[in-house]
Amino acid sequence: MPSAYEQALTKVASGTSPEVAAAELVAQMTLDEKVHCLDGGVPFWIGIGDITSGGYHSRPFRGARVERLGIPGFHFSDGPRGVVVGEATAFPVSMARGATFDPELEVRVGDAIGKELRAIGADLYGGICVNLLRHPAWGRAQETYGEDPHHVGEMGAGLTRGAQRHVMATLKHFALNSMENARFGIDVSIDERSLHEVYLPHFKRIIDEGIACVMTAYNSVNGEWCGENTELISDILRGEWGFTGFVISDWIFGLRDGVKSLQAGLDVEMPYRMIRNAPIVSALSEGLISEELVGSAVTRTLTTMLKFNVGKLPVSDRSIVMCEEHLALSQEVAEKSMVLLKNQSVAGANVLPLNLAAGSTIGVFGRLAGVRNIGDGGSSDVMAPNVVTPLQGITDHFANCKVVHDADATIDTQVALAKQSDIAIVIVGYTKEEEGEFIGDSEDTAPMLSLIPRQDDQELAREYEKYMHENHHYAPDELRIKSRNGTFSIGGDRESLRLMEVDVQLIRSISQVQPRTIVVIIAGSAVVMSEWINEVPAVLMGWYSGSNGGRALANVLSGSVNPSGRLPFVIPHDESHLPFFDRNAKAITYDYWHGQWKLDRDGNTAMFPFGFGHSYTSFEYSDVSVESGEVVKVQCSVRNTGTRNGASVVQVFAGCNESVIERPLRRLVAFKRIEVAAGETVRVECEFALSKIATRDTTSHGWFVEGGTWTCEVGQFSGDPQALSALLQVPEIIQL
Repeated sequence: MPSAYEQALTKVASGTSPEVAAAELVAQMTLDEKVHCLDGGVPFWIGIGDITSGGYHSRPFRGARVERLGIPGFHFSDGPRGVVVGEATAFPVSMARGATFDPELEVRVGDAIGKELRAIGADLYGGICVNLLRHPAWGRAQETYGEDPHHVGEMGAGLTRGAQRHVMATLKHFALNSMENARFGIDVSIDERSLHEVYLPHFKRIIDEGIACVMTAYNSVNGEWCGENTELISDILRGEWGFTGFVISDWIFGLRDGVKSLQAGLDVEMPYRMIRNAPIVSALSEGLISEELVGSAVTRTLTTMLKFNVGKLPVSDRSIVMCEEHLALSQEVAEKSMVLLKNQSVAGANVLPLNLAAGSTIGVFGRLAGVRNIGDGGSSDVMAPNVVTPLQGITDHFANCKVVHDADATIDTQVALAKQSDIAIVIVGYTKEEEGEFIGDSEDTAPMLSLIPRQDDQELAREYEKYMHENHHYAPDELRIKSRNGTFSIGGDRESLRLMEVDVQLIRSISQVQPRTIVVIIAGSAVVMSEWINEVPAVLMGWYSGSNGGRALANVLSGSVNPSGRLPFVIPHDESHLPFFDRNAKAITYDYWHGQWKLDRDGNTAMFPFGFGHSYTSFEYSDVSVESGEVVKVQCSVRNTGTRNGASVVQVFAGCNESVIERPLRRLVAFKRIEVAAGETVRVECEFALSKIATRDTTSHGWFVEGGTWTCEVGQFSGDPQALSALLQVPEIIQL
């Protein structure tokens, strides 16, 4: 006989609304069963022992399971660059993928990750991380797409579309979560315009895409913890935006007051039965909250599960994991993400692409050249075997050349090797030890320890031990080498935006004896380069580039692939041009200004502006036109004026000439990546809704478009001196 949940799935397939079917299921549940669905259902002490001894990489974490009614619950797995359970394909980090400016490519990445998730039994994906890059020191910067709200929203929507072909997806971290070391204790103050125009538009874009789940953040906003913040969860997310999915907490210390979190609209505490259960049980017995309040949270969770057919989703064959197609896609993404920042002429020819005769000597230097270095060692860590390092990729690709590398050599020996080489490639930057999710000790979590249950419920413990035994996915121990005992690196915010002194010294020393020196930077966000960049002719942003990153790097260096990545953030000449950042702060104010917008406002020229990137060919834009309406259409012609096929990213920025409101000089409203053959001209159309240039009305809490003359700039990066301009007339204020 079909279970109650299976009957509900059948009803939904026959046309019953998921909301009605979920409500009928909840009506059959006991109060204890409903309360059971308000947290991950994992006993805390067994769970914390499991997660710190490999469990996070061994199995999905489940919640909202009710065996009596056949409700299977959901099964959660991260992460942004690939599945974290068992061995899996490692894609380049999200920031690298942001540099592709290609949402459709991100759909393909999401599709591949979704298929691999189904091979390990997960049906809830935690990888849609879109917190805005307010400051590049943020340790978790690599998990998002960049500094611009429109760009981040489009890329995150692409990943969502792809992943939700196979699983439910989770949007995180809601909201204003862009500091690591202080994330458990910091209060972020923000005004209404900055909140809605800068830090929330990309979340709204992905809600409109139909995402299943939202995860709250650890920090507080305007004095209220995100996990129990009524304004964020109930008023904005559910009320103003109409989100109908379910809301989960960030993991382990994601809320402080269990009852308040329920009242604010948070549906599930993840991943343990930890802070929430006992206070809710007590409040119910005392009549302080109603069973209907509990039921409404459970109904939202079950509605979403039924809508996405959880329990009947196809299971991928294990062979899909790390299949050739996915590894090839990872390499394609890495190739399209790499940003050529500098490429000057030496002896009459640009250093890149490399044009080396057989038998030439390539010197490869730097502590990161020959190591597995694919990014964060926290919740987004992917257990990918056989990662192709830069050294391996270069050695394999240039098989007709002599590649020299000595990781343990003194700097004097390396300088001598560089002098004897025909080219020097220096691989420098960061690892998961210098930047990543912060999983160290925090004084801000100490007051919460008293909220943890003293012992596990024995029946729950037995049930979870059985689940652990039956659901274990293997990953080799050597993939779990971390900076401390356990299975996570400590990570955290960067201490500096500059390269380490040992890297700078190596670059300078080698460039003094080898004029053809190429610097490849491995990092998750901006690196300030002012103290050394004038001493080298070529610089490439290589990112944490996934399973086949070394092969991708070699293809770009050789010219087999024409670099087409564009910076998803600004790189300043000096740190002082960016917002204030204190990684140990207890309180901070976020205003309207960060990144390229702040540099423009303050009159500081960027070293490399937002959207910038060189190519091995050249492009010319012409014949711009703008067609007004609720959806504005911008067209231009793009000609490849060089001798190589290549890709350009058409970027449309808007600014109001006569504005009486403080706003960015230019704001990205549309972009499109296009392939153009050498000598070819293509006509490109970009479009954007008029709402993209709307202003938040802090009196009515609605939106309006300022009347007057707006300029649409169409160029290859922000502030491009060759950009084309066309005027957009908005005759009067438009209320939205």
